[in-house]
Amino acid sequence: MTGSAGTPFGAGVVTVLPHADASVVDAVHRAGGRVAPLGDDTRGIVWVANSGSGDLAAALERHPDVAWVQLPWAGVDSFAGTLRRFRDDGRIWTSAKGSYARPVAEHALMLALSVLREVPRRARARTWQADERGHSLFGARVVLLGGGGITEELLRLLSPFGVQATVVRRREAPVEGAARTVTDSALPEVLGGADVLFVASALTERTRGMIGAAELAALPEGAVLVNVARGALVDTDALVAELASGRLGGAGLDVTEPEPLPTGHPLWQLDNALVTPHVADTEAMTVPLFAERVEANVAALLGRGEWVGRIDLHAGY
Repeated sequence: MTGSAGTPFGAGVVTVLPHADASVVDAVHRAGGRVAPLGDDTRGIVWVANSGSGDLAAALERHPDVAWVQLPWAGVDSFAGTLRRFRDDGRIWTSAKGSYARPVAEHALMLALSVLREVPRRARARTWQADERGHSLFGARVVLLGGGGITEELLRLLSPFGVQATVVRRREAPVEGAARTVTDSALPEVLGGADVLFVASALTERTRGMIGAAELAALPEGAVLVNVARGALVDTDALVAELASGRLGGAGLDVTEPEPLPTGHPLWQLDNALVTPHVADTEAMTVPLFAERVEANVAALLGRGEWVGRIDLHAGY
């Protein structure tokens, strides 16, 4: 079951669960695989829902010959328990990490520019505002938390702005487009020089609550925070306090904790906060991109390519 890249796992029988999404079925066929109900000949499972971890675990228990599992999103925190349960049994797990990087990076840039230019406040205005508040992204000092596909795409989008970019990640391996790459142990140090902090890290036990009250306090006065990863990476109460005080310049959030963000939550009331409802990568954007990922990995299952988006089961992403 533990075959390496380029080694086929027998017949390319794939089961699409919990329902047979048409675009995924077509992708399996394009790669030369065969879609069938879950059975003893199933070698791959493509899971197309962002929930149902227990149901997936039960399917894997009943069918130990399943060699590959494809999850639907870049973030796999919804399946953390199942990943831990099966991480040492030799199965290959892949996610959509990297697939949706472009639309999410585009959304992150939109949020940053909007908050820097005071769009949340101005969009709520019902009278002419004569003040000249606002900041430019050109030449800004930018810190990006996370070293994956979103960060890589965001660095490309930021390049024309001539920003000074620092990437904070688990490993100190350099990221193209960043002037500096550091490990997360250096986070307190680099936050003090951030005009804009982009949060684009996977949510794991290690990163949960990574941006708390102390980290927010380390940001310079007027700094902007943008989160397009997971809401639980940031302490919501601490963020609300900093924004309400006026010390931080603002926040652009496509993800929140809790989520959905309840009606009447303080974040909705703050004129220096822009909240979008987890729509950085809409279904219209993600369906064809996920189909491409499935097609590539079915080909790998058949021994005709490399696995794409392979999950590090011990790191959790």
